[in-house]
Amino acid sequence: MTPASLPRPSWHTRPGTEIVAHLGGNAAAGLSTDEAAARLADVGPNELVERGQKSVWRMVWEQISNTLVAMLIIAAVVSAMLGDGKDAVAILAIVVLNTLLGLFHERRAERAMAMLKRLAVPIVRVRRDGQIVERPSRELVPGDIVLLEAGNVVPADGRLLECVNLRAQEASLTGESEPVDKSSGLIADPDVPLGDQRNLVFMGTTVTYGRGQVIVLATGMATELGRIADLIQNVERDPTPLQRRLDQLGKTLAAIALVLVGIIFASGMVRGEAFSLMFLTAVSMAVAAVPEGLPAVVTIALALGAQRMLKRHVLIRKLPAVETLGSVTVICSDKTGTLTENRMTVSILDVAGRRLDVTETIHRDGPAVDLEPGVDAVPGHDAALTVLLAGNALCNDAVLAPQADQPAHFHALGDPTEAALVVAAAKFRLSKPDLELLFPRVAEVPFDSDRKRMTTVHEMPPTATPAPPGLEPLWSLDPLLAARKYVALTKGAVEPLISVSRFVWVDGRPQAMSDELRTRITRAHDALAHDGMRVLGLAVRVLDHLPAADAEALERDAVFVGLVGLNDPPRPEVRESVATCRRAGIRPVMITGDHPLTAHYIARQLGIDDEGGRTVTGPELARMDERTLADTASSASVFARVSPEHKLQIVQSLQAQGHVVAMTGDGVNDAPALRRADIGVAMGITGTDVSKEAADMVLRDDNFATIVAAVEEGRVIYDNIRKFIKYLLSSNSGELWVVLLAPFVGLPLPLLPLQILWINLVTDGLPALALSVEPAERDAMHRPPVPPSEGILGRGLLSQVIWGGLVLGLTPLGLGYYYHAIGDPAWQTVVFTTLTLSQLALVLSVRSERESFFAIGPFGNPTLILVVAMTFLLQMTVTYSPFWQDVLKTVPLTSTQLIVSVAASVTPFVADELRKARVRRAA
Repeated sequence: MTPASLPRPSWHTRPGTEIVAHLGGNAAAGLSTDEAAARLADVGPNELVERGQKSVWRMVWEQISNTLVAMLIIAAVVSAMLGDGKDAVAILAIVVLNTLLGLFHERRAERAMAMLKRLAVPIVRVRRDGQIVERPSRELVPGDIVLLEAGNVVPADGRLLECVNLRAQEASLTGESEPVDKSSGLIADPDVPLGDQRNLVFMGTTVTYGRGQVIVLATGMATELGRIADLIQNVERDPTPLQRRLDQLGKTLAAIALVLVGIIFASGMVRGEAFSLMFLTAVSMAVAAVPEGLPAVVTIALALGAQRMLKRHVLIRKLPAVETLGSVTVICSDKTGTLTENRMTVSILDVAGRRLDVTETIHRDGPAVDLEPGVDAVPGHDAALTVLLAGNALCNDAVLAPQADQPAHFHALGDPTEAALVVAAAKFRLSKPDLELLFPRVAEVPFDSDRKRMTTVHEMPPTATPAPPGLEPLWSLDPLLAARKYVALTKGAVEPLISVSRFVWVDGRPQAMSDELRTRITRAHDALAHDGMRVLGLAVRVLDHLPAADAEALERDAVFVGLVGLNDPPRPEVRESVATCRRAGIRPVMITGDHPLTAHYIARQLGIDDEGGRTVTGPELARMDERTLADTASSASVFARVSPEHKLQIVQSLQAQGHVVAMTGDGVNDAPALRRADIGVAMGITGTDVSKEAADMVLRDDNFATIVAAVEEGRVIYDNIRKFIKYLLSSNSGELWVVLLAPFVGLPLPLLPLQILWINLVTDGLPALALSVEPAERDAMHRPPVPPSEGILGRGLLSQVIWGGLVLGLTPLGLGYYYHAIGDPAWQTVVFTTLTLSQLALVLSVRSERESFFAIGPFGNPTLILVVAMTFLLQMTVTYSPFWQDVLKTVPLTSTQLIVSVAASVTPFVADELRKARVRRAA
């Protein structure tokens, strides 16, 4: 009988002996070799399985069947028919590039699976046939008895049968920032979250301390890690907002182009134009109507944006994510390391009659300390506070190690909580190395998860030893202290520590523990815990002789000294970033595996939950139906003790309501939600390889503020994409109006096919690309995000394109009509030159949707000015160079004609500036 094919039972609520019997195992002898082989054949190897992979040809087809890409292929064929091999090759190169990029990103899910498979350990110690043997982890089966010790990676999900001070680092799976104390005892609550199932261990996590014996419950895809792998492979990514908008734009332009080209061809034939000329003209106009350079310009703009983001500590793994950032409406952020500094810090010292806020007394500069002279001792030389700091540094296995290059600069190494206690003492001139010289450790009782405390015994210095600087209070604690030989220090959870303390240190002397003092200590503990802190207590006992290293003998009749409140402090810059999000219409949400009180406190500190809303827990989410989940996801700002499925459900619920969701994470447990979110954001420092492979972007500094900076960059890029779409469509529609309206004013064909292609060549590419480096507009982060349902031509852009195209087309057409009416043979060259220069003038105005060209500064984008100047010179070359006159059928313009053409080409610029002035007045 194995759990691989059974419903998931509440293993943590069942006694180990019952589980062993249920699985047909044997705790003393393990499975027999034959039984293990039979089970392996039944449930399969203990490894993660990849499935459902797409073929390369299917992925290629999905890439090239996109509407805009299909139009690019048609444009390439048309260019080849016209004899323009260079254009055909360039367009096909764009198609190949886009296809290769798509294939690259399709394979990323497979790499995420490969990273998950690496978490399986190759060799484990297991009981077989009554012997302890080493076997490959892939051969483990349910019912196996596995032995674990510090440093081991857990090879499968299992129930602890024996446990000696075992701790496991489960941050990558549960989001719990601290190593978890494990126990072999029962847990009564069947709905307890994964992070609180202390009698279970999970595949892929790491044993950091102690040892244990485990019966394997599940292997391979039946484990918690396997379930995450299954979620990753089942998650489907929706197209990004930009992809949806460009695809819709491509379909619209294709339909419009077909209609207009048909009209142009038919009208030419009615006028008696040559069939071959009208066919080439119609095809040329089809190329002009479809901005075939748009995908290339968008790709390059996104790549340039990704380069700029790299300077702001953001590594983009998927180019469309650059623009999608600008449309984000909700940022779901993990707590540890993203909103906080990812380091435990002593914040509060509390003794009877006094509380000291450590963060206001000393400078917080990370898990390190500079021991140069000048660091203050404990304020007021308070004896109890000094004992509290020194005692926590001595009853401690962390070490304060000097840096090789800076001997006066020390780093604490060890358990994060213990390291924080050592650092706090050192910052008050209570260096652990100095303390250990004065009070050498002579005995200890290690931390025990049942007792929830540890005790160390230290030899007292000789009676005549003078008090070192900063330790004077210790020498005045008790007139009898100098006569004692040893001191026992006990550090641990407050409630069990109170139970073994007979006295409390009050006003410089021990007082008997009373109900009043016990209530005072409990209230102080609860207040610190409510503020999201981890709370430890310290008790001392002086001894005449060294008893046996027995907990009861060392800890009874202890004197309770005080409390220490530790937390992972919020990053100081995050609060302002959260405020920026709110101004920009973005809702920040915290989703963490940490304790609800801790999550709520940090959220309140940072302004994420400034309205005092409730914190929703994973078990609560598990009981919600779809509608309740949707209401909760749209209103709650803090989710704690959540599982991978919960994170995924929250993201999907928000997306179903029309939100564009960014999701941050660093653990294996975050990978499914990172992949499903519109923007998956992995942590570059603390993130696992699995989370990075599943994400669209990686924060190199693990900072929430960097996400907000990236959102601003994404908005700038989307604004710039709209600008060059406006420019391209206005320019192309202007060309269409010229050719389409010419017959109605009695003109023959105003532009030849090669002239149309030339205009597209010199005006569609570089000027549009130069718009992609346009700086941010002033209101970029003071307006709501773009609604996901809004088309790329929304917010008035379509009317601007129609108005701009009409002005741009009618201006050269009017000049052409005039010169044709007076019989000037240069009339067609005037139309050709004026149309080209009008597009150059228009590109200067579209730099901003609202602000005047002169207000943002003519030289705010020097690249664009350079490109406009180069294009103007190219146009002059084809107008006055004999070679190009022969190719494009142009004639040299007189100085008067050139001046008139240049002056008329300013008309689209003036028209757009007048429109912007009207918008500013109406605002």
